[in-house]
Amino acid sequence: MPDYPFADSFDLEAAFAEVSEYWSPKVVAQVNDQYVKIAKVRGQLVWHDHAHEDELFFVVRGHLKIQYEGGRVVDLPAGSMHVVRRGTLHNPVADEECWLVLIEPVQTKHTGDVDSPLTKTIEEQLSGTR
Repeated sequence: MPDYPFADSFDLEAAFAEVSEYWSPKVVAQVNDQYVKIAKVRGQLVWHDHAHEDELFFVVRGHLKIQYEGGRVVDLPAGSMHVVRRGTLHNPVADEECWLVLIEPVQTKHTGDVDSPLTKTIEEQLSGTR
């Protein structure tokens, strides 16, 4: 049996209460080779893609827009889920504070190969979560 460094269960509201910085995902669980991350977001992240990984967004609170190359925009109110397919250029945007759960492979880089002031390493995403 694998030894995961995360609790089998946790209070999602309490976990979000620990998040104070926008666009700074925190790993809260691991399911096989996928991390479950939570994040509070506001404004926009950066245009980027993940060449080899799909990414699932679940909006817990607020409203998120995912902008795609070519002008397509996906609107996601609270309770919505959306999968961004690997290799797809996208930009998440939230006009007001939005709470997200993200599910993505453990090797997924926060902003793909784009480096921005908002980019967080996996070590930063894991800090304080064990």
